[in-house]
Order: sequence, then structure tokens, then C-alpha cells
Amino acid sequence: MKKQGFQPDWRNTAPEASSFRSIFKWGASATFKHPNERLYALLKETFSLSDRDFQTRQNQGDEAVVLNPAVPMRLSVEQVRLFEDIVGENNVESGDYARVKFSSGKTMEEIHQLRSSAVGRICDLVVHPRNKADICQIVACANRQKIPLYVYGGGTSVTLAPKPVKGGITLVMATHMNRVVEFNETNQTITVESGMMGPVLEDFLNHAPTLYHARHAYTCGHFPQSFEFSTVGGWIVTKGSGQMSSYYGDACDMVISQEYVAPSGCLKTLDYPSTATGPMVNDMLKGSEGAFGVLVSVTLKIFRYQPENRRRFSYLFPSFTDGISACREISQSQFGMPSVLRISDAEETWVGLKQHGLESRVLERFLAYRGYLPGKRSLMIGHTEGERGFSKNVRKMIGKICKRYGALPLSGYPVRKWEKSKFADPYLREDLNDFGIWIDTLETGLTWAKLLEVHEQVRAYIKARPQTLCMTHCSHFYPQGANLYFIFLSRFATLEEYKTFQMGIVERIVKSGGSLSHHHGVGKMLAPLMEKHLGKEQMDVLRALKAHFDPQNIMNPGGTLGLD
Repeated sequence: MKKQGFQPDWRNTAPEASSFRSIFKWGASATFKHPNERLYALLKETFSLSDRDFQTRQNQGDEAVVLNPAVPMRLSVEQVRLFEDIVGENNVESGDYARVKFSSGKTMEEIHQLRSSAVGRICDLVVHPRNKADICQIVACANRQKIPLYVYGGGTSVTLAPKPVKGGITLVMATHMNRVVEFNETNQTITVESGMMGPVLEDFLNHAPTLYHARHAYTCGHFPQSFEFSTVGGWIVTKGSGQMSSYYGDACDMVISQEYVAPSGCLKTLDYPSTATGPMVNDMLKGSEGAFGVLVSVTLKIFRYQPENRRRFSYLFPSFTDGISACREISQSQFGMPSVLRISDAEETWVGLKQHGLESRVLERFLAYRGYLPGKRSLMIGHTEGERGFSKNVRKMIGKICKRYGALPLSGYPVRKWEKSKFADPYLREDLNDFGIWIDTLETGLTWAKLLEVHEQVRAYIKARPQTLCMTHCSHFYPQGANLYFIFLSRFATLEEYKTFQMGIVERIVKSGGSLSHHHGVGKMLAPLMEKHLGKEQMDVLRALKAHFDPQNIMNPGGTLGLD
């Protein structure tokens, strides 16, 4: 039996309920995923670390959340009572832990601060609205009192979007605002409140025959990596994309109509599949990140759930360029799209094969003989969806295209490995952070003509920093282009050093031809670059919408989308 070498004492205990760690830990409190022996070896090799460096954890955040007196409640007793009268005392919280928890997202900046028991800007009061009527009264009252309002969904934002930099009130939508309003199989739509979590929505749809006497089971089609812990409203106000968006569309493609409560009044867009009645206000509200009003409910397209027709595939290409060419051909050939399509660059392919133990001397010699060289080859994985004949044909056509671009067909094993880990990988972050390794992501949307140039220039910037891993893939595809998703790991002495490096990546993305964001939204993190990216004319339009919906600037003030 092979003797296992030293492995760090990775944490397997849930954080204390009142601790800072319970706020920044990803996902379920008692769920963990640790680096395996191969990944651990790679980390030591990359960052010139030894086993000794993994014997003592750093800044674990186990301290109880207790606010310094310098973070006072800025609302008066009378103002707090106004909101207690609306939702009831049991739905209003002013304790230290609640104020910090519902003021925090999942950026590395926030995580680093919380690990050191620092809280930054937080709200004064947490309110859990029960229904639309509550929200109407809350917004009206806050508008009269000129109290800032922020909206909290699942807390998975990586752009500082819900950060209450002006204090005020945070509305927590998932506590009560998580009901199905209407299921309509005739129209193939479902209307839900905006605080519904992803798994709850998917469970309702998968069991539609039992719950609603439907003829078919359905799926929402939207599966971001944050799926288990994010809300429907969060998907829409940040213009998110799911891991199956190439087939089902981005979150905003699924929206039929929305209902908002804004300081200017209540607004519900019409639920026609399409109209020619001027510019679509429905579209103007998507991606508004809580700056216009509170999204109360949304009507979504739904799709037949047919997992039995899924066809998996994986291919190894001689290079990332070959893989991208194949993906472009797949996206433009009009035979249909796979539900999942992912192509990894050389470094991500190398790390993935190494992590999953798919390397051996015999395999390396075989691959090199066939022209799939280490440091150049590129892995594609995916699967198809839909009606049986359609799914089968898409799979067949993908195989033909990949063959033309020199791909080596592999088994379904890499796809199944990815399926098992697609929602679990973020759990690795706490282990890495415990030992001083920072990990983060940035993504961009771009045209096919710019994709390889952006990939090359951004990687050059990231890799210029010594001892830095940069894994990149494309996972959302359109006839006109795709996205690039950069995952970078390194070690930083200070938060300011990290933030300078992070913004340098963003600036290189935009300068080389990528969009400011593809599916994470903008928030307050990327807001300073909005006007330069979009131009003054477009920003003036967004500011005019802001002035109409929220003339006193109480909705998510403090830099969201660069509007104030």
C-alpha cells in the first residue's frame, strides 16, 4: 500500500454560528472540499512552500462578531420603530452579527477584512420583508426619511454590489420572499418571488407533474456556480449566466416580465413573449443591481427537463487555438448548441489533468507521439440536451467538427468528474486562504475576433507576477463570440497589493478588447470604469433612468454601476 505523505490538517468543523468565519465561509457550514494530494503538491511547487508552511493556519476568523463602538447605529429609535411597525419586531435585526452578515458578499477584499475581524461599511438595520405590501411601505418610508436601502439576495456577490457603503437598511429577500406566484404550463412560464433560491426553483420545476399536475417535468436552465446559494432576483439584477447558458441562454434571456417597487412607484412589465411597443422597459430593468428599485417577482421561461437525453463528450486538442476554432464552428454552424461547452487553455488543462491523476509516463509518451504536447494541449468537455434526436445530432455534429480540428476523443470520464465538482470547487477557497494563498476570478465577454488576443495579453500580465497560477476557460458561447474566465492564484503581502493587481487585470482585459464584465455584474468594484467603458452618452441614459426611478438616490447608493 502506497504511504501517503504529509497532508495539512484541513478544517472539517463548521464555524461557530456567531463568528466572522461563518460569514465568509462558502456555502453550507458543514460542507468541505479539500485539495487532494496532487493539488497540494502542485501548490507547494508553484509557491515554493514546504510542509512546514502548511502546519499553522492564518487569520481563521473564529472570533465572535462584536462591533467596535466606532460603528454606531445611525438610525434613531423612532426610525427603527417605523420599520418594526411595518414588518413586525421579529423581522427587524440590529445586532452586531446580523449587521455584518447581511452587509457582506464574497469578494476577496471582504474575506480578507473579515478574517482580520474588520468589517468596513455596514448597514444600520436589517429588515426581512414578508411580501410585496411590506416592500411598498418600506420603500415609501425610506424615501420620506431619506434612508439608504440595499437589497441582499444570497450574499454571493463578487463585485461589492450589495455593500451598504452609506449605512441605512438592508432588505433580506430570501427569508420570506421565496414563493411560487404562478406556474403556467400552457405558456411554459413560472412566476416566483425574487428571494427564491436556485435549488428550490429547480426542485419545483423538476416535480411539476406531482406539484402542479403538469404533463412534463421542467428545468429553469440556469446553473451558475453559485446556484445552490444564490437567488432568482440576484441572477437577474446582475445579468448572470449559468453553466448551461450556451443552450438555455443567460439569466436575462429567460425573463418574460418583472415587478419592481421603486421610490417613483410600482411597476410591472407585461408578460407578452414579444411586443413592438417601443423600447423595452423590461430590458432596461435587467442588470440594475438594486439601483432603480426592489425586484419583487419575475416571470421566467421554463424548459422541459429531459436528463435522460443528455450526451456527454470530451476532446483533447493540440492547442487552445485549435479548441477555440472548433468552438466557434460549433457556435456558428446552426445545428443547435450543447448545453455545456467548456474549453480550457493549456495551463488549466495541465492543472486539471494533474489534479485528477490523469498523468502517467505511458500516457504522456502516447499523447506527445500524437502531437498533444505538454504545455500546449487543450481540453474540451460538454454535454448536449433536449429532445432525443436533437441531442444525439448535436453530439454527432460536434464530433465531426472536433475531428476536423485535430481533436483526440476521450471518454465521458472528464465530464462526469466536472459534474461532480461543478458546485463544490469554491469550497477549496477557505483551505487555500487559511495558508496564505489567495484565489480569485475575473471574467469578460468578447467577440471571436478579439478572443485570442485578450487571452494572450491578460495571461501575459498575470504571469508577469512571479509564482502565480492562471487557469482560463471559455464556458459561454454565442455565434458572435464567447467569454473568458480567468482563475488566478498567488500570494500577497497586503490587501492593497492584491487590489492593485486585481484592477490591473481588469484594465488589461478592457484595454485589449474585452468587456468590463460578462456575468458577475459591476457592483461598486468595477463602477469607476463604467463611463470610460460605455461612454458618456450611454451613462447619461442610465443616470436619467436612475433619476426617474429613484430621484433621492436612496436605492443602493455609493457607486453602484457608477451612477452616483
